[in-house]
Amino acid sequence: MHSAEPAAEHQWLQRMIGEWTVASECRMSPDQPAFQLSGHEVVRTLGGLWIIAEGKGSTPDGGCDSIMTLGFDPAHDAFVGTFIGSTMTHLWLYRGQLSEAGRQLVLEAEGPSFAGDGSLTLFRDIIEFVSDDQRQMHSLVLNPDGQWQQFMTTRYHRR
Repeated sequence: MHSAEPAAEHQWLQRMIGEWTVASECRMSPDQPAFQLSGHEVVRTLGGLWIIAEGKGSTPDGGCDSIMTLGFDPAHDAFVGTFIGSTMTHLWLYRGQLSEAGRQLVLEAEGPSFAGDGSLTLFRDIIEFVSDDQRQMHSLVLNPDGQWQQFMTTRYHRR
């Protein structure tokens, strides 16, 4: 088996490597008050082709641990990855692209609807570097009316 060589897309992901302080603001629906989440994240590489981000945080209801994996699959010309969290049973499967300007990584995944009826809907996470030591992620959900609603903004500051 031949070793894969990192491409420019893999290099984009490598910028995430390091230790980060995390702060999120979340609003599950427009009629509910926003709440804050905080924690830290350690991101490491796997062979220069993948990143593994392990997060530990606190929520109003307690703690939450998470693991995100991201890589680039040249055969499909797409970023791919997964997300799991200690407060959920759903395995999120990401697929996405860099924005035209290359500043944002736009990932989509199917997940449980906020309606709580067992249905699935589309979610979008947009990762953007503000600087080498700051990035942010905006999380959106596709509403039944076809409109995207932002429900969370997470800011990461390199430690």
